[in-house]
Amino acid sequence: MNLLDQLRQMTVVVADTGDFDTIAQYKPRDATTNPSLLLKAAQMSGYRRLLEEVVGAAQSEGDNHDAQVEATVDRLFIAFGKEILKIIPGRVSTEVDARLSFDTQATLDKAHRLIGLYEADGIDRKRILIKIASTWEGIRAAEKLEKEGIHCNMTLLFSFAQAVACAEAGVTLISPFVGRIHDWYLKKQGVKSIAPAEDPGVHSVQKIYNYYKKFGYATEIMGASFRNVGEITELAGSDLLTISPELLGELMKTEGTVERKLSPEKAKAEKIDRIQMDERTFRWMHNEDAMATEQLADGIRRFNADGLKLKEYVGKAIRELVSV
Repeated sequence: MNLLDQLRQMTVVVADTGDFDTIAQYKPRDATTNPSLLLKAAQMSGYRRLLEEVVGAAQSEGDNHDAQVEATVDRLFIAFGKEILKIIPGRVSTEVDARLSFDTQATLDKAHRLIGLYEADGIDRKRILIKIASTWEGIRAAEKLEKEGIHCNMTLLFSFAQAVACAEAGVTLISPFVGRIHDWYLKKQGVKSIAPAEDPGVHSVQKIYNYYKKFGYATEIMGASFRNVGEITELAGSDLLTISPELLGELMKTEGTVERKLSPEKAKAEKIDRIQMDERTFRWMHNEDAMATEQLADGIRRFNADGLKLKEYVGKAIRELVSV
């Protein structure tokens, strides 16, 4: 049996892409998207029709070009999400604009907007995860959304403080970024590689998993942003893992044995102290983690940059289509 098939026996596999053909090929339960992935997919000729469809629908939603671009991008996320849901049996993650990461009310408003568009097209909110950056403000928004039955995927998660705060808020799912933690330590240590078993990104997810299972939190852990197959197999047993098409392909082509590394039984045997989390504790713990502080800020900037590129691409398409 290949590594991917073995991994599926102990962990839910999620596709980290907006490419429908790739999703269909690897048959994941869930799928995740973000502005970077959507920009890449939207520029593929095969998906031009989706952009053309949503441009017309968004024309009546704004009285100026910027408002129409914003409305079109929202609808484009929903269009891709709907197509993905035709392929997978589970959930799709749709991301809130990174510019709203420090604004709780604006995050709530955007989440309601996205869920409203999905529900207007007949999609049950149970099949949607609203993706929100794991800032204190984002976590507070997610806490309110969860109480409304709107489920959240907390992204750009690098610190233990973020993970604990998300669990205390009762969010559905967190996405710790293994690969970006790995990249930071490569640069910090001045080395070219780190063995998967010694990888700080892997250790971060292991620590979070054990804490959640030890204290019975319902929040799911979905490792994300992998750099190699070794990082993935070191986290076999995690609730979910979201994996790029390239690494899904490598897992599928590789024969070998996948050993379960994470389990609730092992976690419950761990000696761990419970943390009482409030805003003051969160901000101090997160601040004391230089990697997490830098990577969260950098991640928000990167997602915002790709979001702006997506809006630029959509704006150009609107001008072309409207002028026809």
